[in-house]
Amino acid sequence: MELGSGTEQYGCVHYRRKCKIRAPCCGEVFDCRHCHNQAKDSLEVNVSDRHEVPRHEIKLVICSVCNKEQNVQQDCSNCGTCLGKYFCAKCNFFDDDVAASPMPAIYQKKMIWILCNDCGTTSNVQFHILAHKCPGCSSYNTRQTRGDPAACSRV
Repeated sequence: MELGSGTEQYGCVHYRRKCKIRAPCCGEVFDCRHCHNQAKDSLEVNVSDRHEVPRHEIKLVICSVCNKEQNVQQDCSNCGTCLGKYFCAKCNFFDDDVAASPMPAIYQKKMIWILCNDCGTTSNVQFHILAHKCPGCSSYNTRQTRGDPAACSRV
């Protein structure tokens, strides 16, 4: 499903997406884990109350279009809105910055080798500054193993 027009009005300074998270640590709703951490782990917060959200423990999201609270998933179970084009169920991560960030021409043909931390597959994929998707299991939980990101392919 496509996020569609008007996406720029949703999300926060960290991520453009159409959902908010319910932090499992304090039960409060935030646009993202970074917004939570800025609010709950700042100097303005009593030292004994400071904490960060455990991202992998996030279980609930709230659709920004219809306000339906639901389990973490890519599409809203109520209105069908795509909550984020880039979604990782293992990491509980939504983001559209990868899809919205085309690479400069000098990097468009750059290939690197990655290892998927979820399925263990080694793959040769197109370089991107933000993330690399495993072609085997579609996870973004990957790490680069070979290929210099600073070395540009000739166009």
